[in-house]
Amino acid sequence: MTLVAQQVFSKETYLKWYESMLLMRRFEEKCGELYIGQKIRGFCHLYIGQEALVAGSETAIMKDDRVITAYRDHAHPIGRGLHPKFVLAELMAKITGTSKGKGGSMHIFSKEFNFFGGHGIVGGQIPLGAGIAFADQYNGNKNVTLCYMGDGAVRQGALHETFNMAMLWKLPVIFIIENNNYAMGTSVERTSNVHELYKLGAAYDMPSFQVDGMKCETVHEAIASAATRARKGDGPTLLEMKTYRYRGHSMSDPAKYRLKEELDEYKQKDPIEQVITTLKSNAWIDDAGIEKMETKVAAIVSESVKFAEESPFPDVSELYNDIYAEKDYPFIKD
Repeated sequence: MTLVAQQVFSKETYLKWYESMLLMRRFEEKCGELYIGQKIRGFCHLYIGQEALVAGSETAIMKDDRVITAYRDHAHPIGRGLHPKFVLAELMAKITGTSKGKGGSMHIFSKEFNFFGGHGIVGGQIPLGAGIAFADQYNGNKNVTLCYMGDGAVRQGALHETFNMAMLWKLPVIFIIENNNYAMGTSVERTSNVHELYKLGAAYDMPSFQVDGMKCETVHEAIASAATRARKGDGPTLLEMKTYRYRGHSMSDPAKYRLKEELDEYKQKDPIEQVITTLKSNAWIDDAGIEKMETKVAAIVSESVKFAEESPFPDVSELYNDIYAEKDYPFIKD
C-alpha cells in the first residue's frame, strides 16, 4: 500500500522544512570536510539526501514524542531542535558533546529533546523503541515513539519479536524503515526475498505502507496518520520510507557498488530542491530569500565548528563516570 499526499501545507511549513533540511545538509557536508581533515575520528555516517525523512516527521509529531534511531543519527536531533554545536562537539569527542565526548558519531543523545540515540548495534534500537513506547503506554500518556531503522536492520531477528509484541500490546510506536537501497554496500535485492519491505508487517496484521521519502509532504502525512492511530490506542504502524543517501555508507565507503546514473536519478528528486520549487512557484521566496537562508545556516554551522574546536576533551577523571545510573551502589568499593 502507498500513501498519497493530499494535504495542503502552509508557507510557514515549507519554510520550516527548507531551513531544517538545509541545516542538516550543510552540517553533514561540514562533517565530511572535518572528517577528511582528521578533526573527527572513528566512524561517521552522513545523512545527505535523506533529510526529508526527519523534516517531514518533525512537523507531524509533538515535542514530547520520542525518537530513536540507528547510527546515521546526526540529523534527527538537529531536526528535533538540538543545536548542532553539541552534535559536532560529540563527533570531536569533546566534553561539551551530547554524550560528554564518550559516544562519538554513532551515539548522539538528547534528554531535553526526547532523542534516545544513536545506536551502533544494527537493529539494537528496534526493541528499545518498543520499550520506550511501552513505558508511555504504562504511564498513561499520549506520547508516540518514532523508531527508525535502516533497510539492512530488518534482517535482524529482534525485529520480528518486537513487531509481535508491539501488535499484541498495541504499543504507540511507529516503525520507520529508512530504505536507501543499500545495507552498507549490499542491495536489498541481494539480501531479502521481500523487496518491498513494508510487506513484512503483514505477518503481524500491522498497518504497513510504502512512502515517498524524498518528499516532506508524503512523509508528514504518513507520520501524522500513524501518530493519530497510535494516540487512539490502536497500536503500531510500519512505514517503509523510500529514500537515498548521496554519499557512501560511511566516510570510508567509496560507494563503487552503484551506478552514477542511479545516483543522478535520485538527485533529480532532491528533497531540498523540491521544497525550493514549491516556495518559488507560490512566490513565497525569491533568490534573495534563498541567499539569506544560506547565510543564516552557514553562520550556525560556523558557530558549531568554533564551539566544538574550542571545547576541551574530557578529563581523565570522567573515565568511570556514567557507567551506572547512580554512583553509590552498596556493592561498589572505592
